[in-house]
Amino acid sequence: MLNLEPFYQIVQESIRELNVDPDGCRTEKIGQWDLKKGSASIWVDVFLSKQNEDYGYLQVMAPIIKVPDTRREEFYRELLEVNYGLYGVAFNVYNDWVYLKGIRELEDLSKEEATALLNRIGSYADDYDDYFKNKYYAPFSSGGRAPAS
Repeated sequence: MLNLEPFYQIVQESIRELNVDPDGCRTEKIGQWDLKKGSASIWVDVFLSKQNEDYGYLQVMAPIIKVPDTRREEFYRELLEVNYGLYGVAFNVYNDWVYLKGIRELEDLSKEEATALLNRIGSYADDYDDYFKNKYYAPFSSGGRAPAS
């Protein structure tokens, strides 16, 4: 079984680089951290593969918005178009919620890569959560300008 402890340390150091206390954002479950970047929540998980316990992953994701009840085709199309301009992460839908997610194998993971993934998810999520809420949920919204990718 892969020892996850060194990867927990990498994540802890990466969170610290964001000027956040990693101990303060650890959850009750080992290998999980919850933090904020602006208005966005960021969830970090280090876990073993269910198929092979000698293999693991770093997953960083952010809940963005509940899928709107109206203008769904426009909404989904825009998500796909925005995905095209994102680097190393993507929007996905699970249980009627949109998440921004990046996942990477633990093998050869460096602190710099973990920090970059945390920064990327945090920055995109902080921009796009407000953008999509304002465009698809704000009363009388006529849209808005999408954040630069």
